[in-house]
Amino acid sequence: MKQVEKIKEFGGWLERWQHESASCHCTMTFSVYLPPQAATQGCPVVYWLSGLTCTDDNVRTKAGAQRYAAELGLILVMPDTSPRGDDVPDVPERYDLGKGAGFYVNATQAPWATHYQMYDYVTRELPALVEAHFPAIPGRRAISGHSMGGHGALICALKNPGLYASVSAFAPICNPAISPWGQGCFSAYLGDDQTSWAAWDATRLIQAGAPLPPALIDHGTGDEFLAEQLFPHNLQAACAARDIPLKLRMQDGYDHSYHFIATFIGEHLAFHASALSKR
Repeated sequence: MKQVEKIKEFGGWLERWQHESASCHCTMTFSVYLPPQAATQGCPVVYWLSGLTCTDDNVRTKAGAQRYAAELGLILVMPDTSPRGDDVPDVPERYDLGKGAGFYVNATQAPWATHYQMYDYVTRELPALVEAHFPAIPGRRAISGHSMGGHGALICALKNPGLYASVSAFAPICNPAISPWGQGCFSAYLGDDQTSWAAWDATRLIQAGAPLPPALIDHGTGDEFLAEQLFPHNLQAACAARDIPLKLRMQDGYDHSYHFIATFIGEHLAFHASALSKR
């Protein structure tokens, strides 16, 4: 690993690292915030998955999460949203496919399959790296994310029972198999057989019997993508049909932006800190 940045914040350190990824076959970048407590003891980790067009930089500069992480003693790990590099396939004229739009799946179709293995990267490779190089308490993990990253957080939790103490999301794509964003990426990365998409769709995973850890989801009623892309009530109905507790909050007037995230990120991190304290 190569450290490329280190900035002191709220008594801790915000760092950026690069490494060669065995999953994505390219150089990957991630940021990590180490709270002041990490100087003397191990700390639990919250993974944050960002949305379309983002890198690791958006959340660390816009969400205000480091202040709360410092108070709660949480390590924040913020990976990039896709593989990067000259050899990585892309569709430059589209913001919703290719670089910046990895969708946290393992691609099976050419030319994407070689590099677009973001699910393995997020759930396997990155946690192993973090727990080997930082004072992260092994096994004490939670996961959160925004939009495409909220989708990623939900499927990572649903597909890995026990891996995360809790999951939360801001404006997640809850039913990507029927969302234009999801359909565009799924057809490219996974192929046209839509039966294979169910394994990467939170609503369909719930319908198929997947367990859900303690979950908190916030959507803004003023979100311009709510009706056509996000489908939170489909996820809510799937959970209700199986008597799965789900805290879904519709926040009046809030949009899809980091202004929304910054308003409630402290509550989300406190939610994770409480769940992690029980492990």
